[in-house]
Amino acid sequence: MPETMSHHEALIYVMVMMSAVDTAMTDTELERIGRLTRFLPVFDGFDHDHLIHAARECTALLDGPEGLDIALEVVREALPARLYDTAYALAVEIAAADLSIRLEEIRLLQLLRDRLGLDKLTCAAIERGAMARFRK
Repeated sequence: MPETMSHHEALIYVMVMMSAVDTAMTDTELERIGRLTRFLPVFDGFDHDHLIHAARECTALLDGPEGLDIALEVVREALPARLYDTAYALAVEIAAADLSIRLEEIRLLQLLRDRLGLDKLTCAAIERGAMARFRK
């Protein structure tokens, strides 16, 4: 884990946590993480060669004792408050990438919402938007 984490890395941690929470990081989820880091304005200036390194740091942290709780706290401390809803939106995007949301993913969304102090209405709107985007 870097001594000072950028908001880019914190957002990558959120996506990796969501991908790993069900113990099966799918190719679809990993491809989505790569695509989002290349496409979204919040990742402007991010060195894409650093993506794999940041993802590995996150998985190593998650494998440690109380890893999820520590990772959530690291993310909260690294992100400016204006990006809290962005982090939640990215987590929802990764959860929806494989077109099925598991209980573990729902629980992580709840933990993230609580840790970042997001209100339920904002989260519901983000979730509803994802449902509309991924509808067949």
